[in-house]
Amino acid sequence: MTKKTSKWLLVSVLTALLTTLIAFGTGPTNVTAAAGRTLVYGSTADPKGLSPLSTADTVSSNVIQQVYETLFRQDAKTLKAKPWLAKSYERKSATDWIIHLRTGIKFQDGTPFNAAAVKYTFDQMKDPKRAAPRASLLEPIASTTVVNDSTVEIKTKYPYGPFLAMLSHPNASIVSPTADKKGKLNTHPVGTGPFKFKSWTTGDSVKLVRNTDYWGKKPKLAGVTFKTVPDYATAVSMLQTGKIQLLDNVTSDYLSRIKSLTNVKLTNKAGTPMRYFGFNMQSNPSKNKKFRQAAAYAINAKTYVAQLNGLGTYNPSLIGPELFGYNKNDKKAATTYNLKKAKELVKANGFNKKTYTILVGNQPAYVQMAQVVQQQLAKAGIKVKIEKQEWATYLTTLASGKFEMTFSGWANSTGDASELFYPNLDSKNIGSSNYMKYSNKQFDAEVEKSRETLNTSERKKALSAANKIAMKDIPWIVMDHNSVAVAQAKDLKGVTVLPTGMWYLGGAYFN
Repeated sequence: MTKKTSKWLLVSVLTALLTTLIAFGTGPTNVTAAAGRTLVYGSTADPKGLSPLSTADTVSSNVIQQVYETLFRQDAKTLKAKPWLAKSYERKSATDWIIHLRTGIKFQDGTPFNAAAVKYTFDQMKDPKRAAPRASLLEPIASTTVVNDSTVEIKTKYPYGPFLAMLSHPNASIVSPTADKKGKLNTHPVGTGPFKFKSWTTGDSVKLVRNTDYWGKKPKLAGVTFKTVPDYATAVSMLQTGKIQLLDNVTSDYLSRIKSLTNVKLTNKAGTPMRYFGFNMQSNPSKNKKFRQAAAYAINAKTYVAQLNGLGTYNPSLIGPELFGYNKNDKKAATTYNLKKAKELVKANGFNKKTYTILVGNQPAYVQMAQVVQQQLAKAGIKVKIEKQEWATYLTTLASGKFEMTFSGWANSTGDASELFYPNLDSKNIGSSNYMKYSNKQFDAEVEKSRETLNTSERKKALSAANKIAMKDIPWIVMDHNSVAVAQAKDLKGVTVLPTGMWYLGGAYFN
């Protein structure tokens, strides 16, 4: 063989090899891209549970939304409900809805998704024996009937305005009847979503993996790990070093640091969530309206919001600007900061003679609020101590009613103020989701009006009336209507973030 021939053969082999590499991509890189990466989210607390039938908190919902799905899903910009597991719908009358379901979908345990599964889920949510924390969500439903495998008929007790928004709520997610009947759904979730459950190590992490049989567009991530990192400073450091790639509920204390990270993108936009200082209306001293007035006069929420550096807005109205039902004039009914009046009430009623307790869950935003309010109340002569509890323990204590005052919030996931008032402050929900045990018949009547008509102007009028009644009674003092702030690795794309603070990872990928 001549040198010329040898060179020709070598060039031919190299050319063929190069052509193969171009056609299929370099081996290791292409395999990695196909397999995807696992996204790690930094959670400030452990979930309370992993079943939509047994939970009502945001920490749990973050996981639930990736495993389960709802009949409808809200648009990320407009919050308008669009069919998801449902294919289409029709309204036969003001109280009669026909929902046509997608076909060929299975739960992650192989159970068929069908009309029977929808009926099972909604019946379980409404069953008093089940005592679902968010049973009030489906209160308007009178009956759910299986028409055929792919069709359900839902009749409501009255014309219910936010019907489709209700069916978009995470707690209306459809569960596998087979899995739920085994009694382990709260620790081993089974839904129809893009990710399925792998493991839950309490105090450490919840791990999900890609659902390779997902009915929709296949997820690109290999999985999602919800890493429990109670200390927010540690979470930010992990974000900086790439150990976690997604962190929400960004606090003002770490805002400038997160903004300075070259490998991180920060998204901050107006949202529906609201955070408040709440009073147990059946416990001393909170059941005394003069005490609540004194506290309302002592708390300078505007000063607190100024410390948030754009992560929240000040507005004493319980209904925030991003919610259906907001009326800018309602805020005039609120009792707002007046330190002189606060001191007068404290002295006249002896509120300076005892030390009271504020219960708070171990989430950075609530702890920060508690510390600010503790100082502000002290200036008026009200002494309080802060009792901080791990998140799941806090939720249990809150439900038990064994507290005087607390800090909490509401995501307003439906975007409708009637679903702010009914579960949280309507007297019919004392003993379930009305943790403040607030009761006012006039308030209840206005909330009922807002829920039992499809007339938009009538609904707004009733919500405004209810808003002003509650502000005068002071079961809550609004701390802020907070924005939705999410920090993520710059190479993480496709995360869908809603104004409600909810997010979906089905379309997420690393660039």
